[in-house]
Amino acid sequence: MITITEDDIDINRTIEKAKHPDVGAIVTFTGIVRDDGIGGMEIEVQREPAVRELGTIREDALKLFEIQSLEAIHRTGTLSVGDVIVTIVCSAPHRKDAFAACEYVMDKLQNVASIWKSELRDE
Repeated sequence: MITITEDDIDINRTIEKAKHPDVGAIVTFTGIVRDDGIGGMEIEVQREPAVRELGTIREDALKLFEIQSLEAIHRTGTLSVGDVIVTIVCSAPHRKDAFAACEYVMDKLQNVASIWKSELRDE
């Protein structure tokens, strides 16, 4: 599933949803706003194009890797240092595919044209 939200991300709930009897590995990636001398980050999204682009990335990952589930949740709005920006959860029978799919999705996510990030500088 692909989700774009202004709400906090419940990582534990997402991991629980990824558990299946035939899953031997769940790999997660969580990106957070880091303190690089900024006050936070503003994330703007064109929702419909972003959901389409993220859906294509998800479908490609499901075809390329032997994974059982893939969930990507991306935040939008004004975020502070320490807030979660994105979470990716991949489940698979074996860890190599789970790791590879998670990395693939994150790499592709960096190029989604309909999601913009701008740093909010402390004045």
